[in-house]
Amino acid sequence: MSKRLGEQGKTVVRVLIGVDGLPKKASVRNSSGYDRLDEAARAAVMSWRYVPGKKNGVVEEMEFDVPISWVIN
Repeated sequence: MSKRLGEQGKTVVRVLIGVDGLPKKASVRNSSGYDRLDEAARAAVMSWRYVPGKKNGVVEEMEFDVPISWVIN
């Protein structure tokens, strides 16, 4: 649907990664301007598995931004 409508942009999703490498929560930090693309980005980020962050050699929860670009080819 988004491709047919010509929707493009960049979504930045803020994700909290637990010590087990699984995402605990995600929210749209910067919108692409299209709710459909933003929700797809958030859902994708929540389905991924991550390498948990370390601070002073100790694994801990951390947040970071995941940029997702939406480009029609």
